[in-house]
Amino acid sequence: MHTMHVFRRLFLSPREVSLGKEHIRRLHLSFDKELPLAQSYKAAVCEELGKPLVVKDVASQEELKRGEVCVEVHNAGVNFADILMCSGQYQVRPDLPFIPGVEISGLVMKVGEGVHSFRPGDRVMGLTGVLGGKGGFGQMCVTHKKLLWHIPEVLHYRPASGLLASYGTAMMALQRRARVVAGETVLVLAAAGATGLAAVDIAANVFKTNVIAACGSSEKCALAKAKGAHHLINYSEESLKERVLDITSGRGANVIFDPVGGEFFKDALKSIAVEGRLVVIGFASGDIPKIPANVLLLKSCSVMGLYWGSFIQHNPGAFTDSVDKVVESVDRGKIRPHVSKMFPLNKVNEAFDYIKSRKSTGKVILDVTRSSLPADKII
Repeated sequence: MHTMHVFRRLFLSPREVSLGKEHIRRLHLSFDKELPLAQSYKAAVCEELGKPLVVKDVASQEELKRGEVCVEVHNAGVNFADILMCSGQYQVRPDLPFIPGVEISGLVMKVGEGVHSFRPGDRVMGLTGVLGGKGGFGQMCVTHKKLLWHIPEVLHYRPASGLLASYGTAMMALQRRARVVAGETVLVLAAAGATGLAAVDIAANVFKTNVIAACGSSEKCALAKAKGAHHLINYSEESLKERVLDITSGRGANVIFDPVGGEFFKDALKSIAVEGRLVVIGFASGDIPKIPANVLLLKSCSVMGLYWGSFIQHNPGAFTDSVDKVVESVDRGKIRPHVSKMFPLNKVNEAFDYIKSRKSTGKVILDVTRSSLPADKII
């Protein structure tokens, strides 16, 4: 742990922060001057695609470019996209070697020219420049000011690090792509996963829709129910199509949120309502399905995709709006991310294996501030 970090831990959270069963009152503190940076820092590095990440010392970036912010990373969200990127299966490939990690939370250490909305000492959450090789799986991260937000006062670093990617995707999918309306029925596939659970949370508690959560076990169904799902389908035991039609009295789902693909996509499309909208978020099943165009004709329905990260480039206004809406909803107490398990940085490969085993629910987080955690603290 950096020397200055020991001091800064006393001044991080503006409200009461829960650490296990203890509650500690902390003050928020911004500094007029930049905080000292170490010449190197620990990071998990992808040196070869498909191989375990290597935790090693890497050199710090000496000078910040205009608009850049250096963040001391406290926590980093682990996304399925990180796993795909490190295996060479993602839509885009950073040059090797690179530091993965799409999203972070932490403390501003230093700001570049032209940065006025952040100061050293600010608590922030954001996305990283992983495609440029410097992601968030390290003790420090340099990213652009447009990819950072102040952490809402109601959140600690841990849930904040798992908020943006999953909830931003779900928000844009439901609001901009599906144009969901209160009272409609929304079917969410893989509803206990990070993005699926975010969709349940937003659909139920922000847009006030009737949510059907489809999961692979009774335990996962219970988690989706706790987030606000009105109806549950355990598709390891029940027919997805038959249950959706039964729940909706034969009408089908108005909106379908699909991060899975494969046979689940096909079954879900068979249960879509007339003029329904199905939004493809990803292909966690590993199977990219073919779309039966006759169903689109017969149901007058639409199938559309969403690659949320691409909006950073081709429509930054829409991208920012999706995150702003998420932050606003958190501030108002409508939604809150669920963290299922946390791993120390040096156990990053175990975190990948845990997600690939499909045991995870909600978000898996890396604790970057500590190199190791006692077994009873890995939650």
